[in-house]
Amino acid sequence: MARWCYRHRLVVLLLWVGALFGLGFSASSAGTDYANVFSLPDTDSKKAYDLMEKAFPASAGDSDTVVWKVDGGSVRDEAVRSRIQPALDEIAGMKGVGGVTSPYAGGRGAAQVSDDGRIAYAQITFADQANAVPKELVQDVVDTARGAERDGLEVELGGQAIMRVQEPPTGLAEMVGLAAAAIVLFLAFGSLFAMLLPIAIAVFGVGMGLFGTQLLSHVTDIPDLAPLLSSLIGLGVGIDYALFIVTRHRKGVLRGVDPEESAVTALNTSGRAVLFAGGTVCIALAGMLVTNLRFLDGVVIGTSLTVVLSVLAASTLLPALLGFLGPRVVSRKQRRRLAAGELEPEKASGPAARWSAGVQRRPRRIAALALAVMAVLAIPVLSLHLGATDQGNDDASTTTRKAYDLLAEGFGPGFNGPLQVVVSSGDANTLVKGIEAAPGVAQAAALPPSQGVTVIQVVPTTSPQSTETDDLIDRLRGEIIPEAGAQAHVGGVTAVSKDFATVTGDRLPLFVATIIGLGFLLLLIAFRSLVVPLTAAVMNLVAAAASFGVLVAVFQWGWGLELLGLGKEGPINAFLPVIMLSLLFGLSMDYQVFLVSRMHEEWVHTRDNARAVRVGLAETSRVINSAALIMVCVFLAFVLSGDAGAAMAGVGLAAAVALDAFILRTALVPAAMHLLGDSNWWLPAWLEKRLPHLAVEPKEEETAPSPAHGPSTVVHGFVRDASGDPVEGASVTLMSKGGRQLDRVTSLADGSYILSVPEPGTYLLSTTAPSYAAQARQVTVAGEPLVHDVELPEVSEVN
Repeated sequence: MARWCYRHRLVVLLLWVGALFGLGFSASSAGTDYANVFSLPDTDSKKAYDLMEKAFPASAGDSDTVVWKVDGGSVRDEAVRSRIQPALDEIAGMKGVGGVTSPYAGGRGAAQVSDDGRIAYAQITFADQANAVPKELVQDVVDTARGAERDGLEVELGGQAIMRVQEPPTGLAEMVGLAAAAIVLFLAFGSLFAMLLPIAIAVFGVGMGLFGTQLLSHVTDIPDLAPLLSSLIGLGVGIDYALFIVTRHRKGVLRGVDPEESAVTALNTSGRAVLFAGGTVCIALAGMLVTNLRFLDGVVIGTSLTVVLSVLAASTLLPALLGFLGPRVVSRKQRRRLAAGELEPEKASGPAARWSAGVQRRPRRIAALALAVMAVLAIPVLSLHLGATDQGNDDASTTTRKAYDLLAEGFGPGFNGPLQVVVSSGDANTLVKGIEAAPGVAQAAALPPSQGVTVIQVVPTTSPQSTETDDLIDRLRGEIIPEAGAQAHVGGVTAVSKDFATVTGDRLPLFVATIIGLGFLLLLIAFRSLVVPLTAAVMNLVAAAASFGVLVAVFQWGWGLELLGLGKEGPINAFLPVIMLSLLFGLSMDYQVFLVSRMHEEWVHTRDNARAVRVGLAETSRVINSAALIMVCVFLAFVLSGDAGAAMAGVGLAAAVALDAFILRTALVPAAMHLLGDSNWWLPAWLEKRLPHLAVEPKEEETAPSPAHGPSTVVHGFVRDASGDPVEGASVTLMSKGGRQLDRVTSLADGSYILSVPEPGTYLLSTTAPSYAAQARQVTVAGEPLVHDVELPEVSEVN
């Protein structure tokens, strides 16, 4: 497939461009229909919601708030009323606004003014839910209300629809992430063209994933958080997968291999690992389905679709783009060195090789240090509190946060998260009296009944995110409602958040067991070992604990929140553990596959565990660390998204990837494998017979016998220059199609050489000599010796 895509590169490119523009046109024509479905079957808040939806269908639109405060006097003063009321009347007349409840409209309005008379609010009800309200309408409402401000009169607005106009421009996080990734790629490759390849793959994968998700939102429930998470994970894996393949391809080109053969080899080695890694990410994401939370179903669809398209782009579009670039995938300086016959050495060198040797010498010390770091970072997870962030966690400069604080100042901290006790039978008045007398209740009032249903608005004395409010909900459900003899359910946003956190916490162990079990099974089949997948499972749990520790320290304890501009500390979003663990397990499995597949390849050939671990780490640590650095940049860029959930996920995943790549895969995993020795690759014989075969490396790479076992035949001939004179001292290398060196000799005074061939097949023959251009050719050897003469052009002819 890689060879076909390389040779038919124009057709492949046109197909991808046509698909991208076609999907984009369809998506822009269809628009979006995202829906946040917090369906929690058999929960008290869900029963309350169903009753309210049936009894009060007209209250389906989004409800937002205008709050104003005077420095002196009262909000009832004519000077204040003459500025605020015309603005409210103008807002009420706007198309798309269902109504405005003013504090200046009769008896009920008196409750919308604080006891000291300095703060008041008006309720704006839109005709649609927040995500369906046109942004232009929301901006007009904000501008009209803020236009009433003057010295001594502050006007702020809060609500879900209002949040939309204070979000940064769409795509800002993605653009910043791409720019950061481009810088890292350029530093890693030193070539503009090579840097653009992973960016292009990510753009195609994420673009088509987002357009596809947008179209799917019309046929299934997909939350508006899904596109953000899809671009977050899609950018990360798209760039990473292309980076792994391009790195392998560049290595082949720098060793004198023909660009087409190098591209085919890269796809047949690293490309296989990419397919396997992409599959593990999708399986980890699909693990969210076992929680049976409908809100997450759309997230699974959007993120999995984006990952699949990113893998498809890396497997088909990337070899086509490599065909367009040819040797320009390496820098000009490297091309000049290639022309001069200077090939990259087969063995890894530099800091990566020195670090790998150091891990082999001191595995116990390095493992103990890495474990200590991860344990310290995991300590905050012991105080993890799941809940829901609200506008009280927004940045202090936003109008939604100011409105939230003004309402809390004027009407109490519980006013921003009222509870709704929905009564379907029994004496509602008796229940109201019981609720009013309960500790933790600031006020309770019954609204006019409808269709036999009465709603009691309960304002707690504590904020929506406090544990005291959670205790009040439990008290209402377990004591006060049963004592009143009423049939009632406690609902409202605060109660829904509490139930969501409870259900998520209860189902989290099943979810973790599912994705760890699936990951264990995949690695068991791929690497034919019990210890390697067991080590990976333990490391994933360690990485999860440490990354959640960082998340708690930042978002729950507030460490560094002001520095990041992320508002005020609060609970961790209840849905975040499931989403983060899915992405974390998938991404960490990527690094495990790339690291261990190279170790396994070396183990298959040498049966030397120490060498396998040392070579695998030396040859993959640099690319894994580069890939991780890119992911960290992409994830941290989502702090700029304006969405609290995406920002929290971005910081958490950035911490998880950094810890996983820089501490676990670079230090703890190889140190542990050195300590475990040959038992890393142990598998009972009875299990070996029953397991299906799934090779991450090409079969040829695993089964080709070494020349040390005796050659099956030989390749021989002469190395000459363009004029026919023999070239003495030329280095002639025989390599497998996977790029593994099988034999190397130096030509004699008459230019002759002879190479051992392990068995009949197709191989790469690379020839280099000082002052001559390097040459690589594909040779096919049958059972008889093959005569193959090599002609090396001089460097001046190539230039």
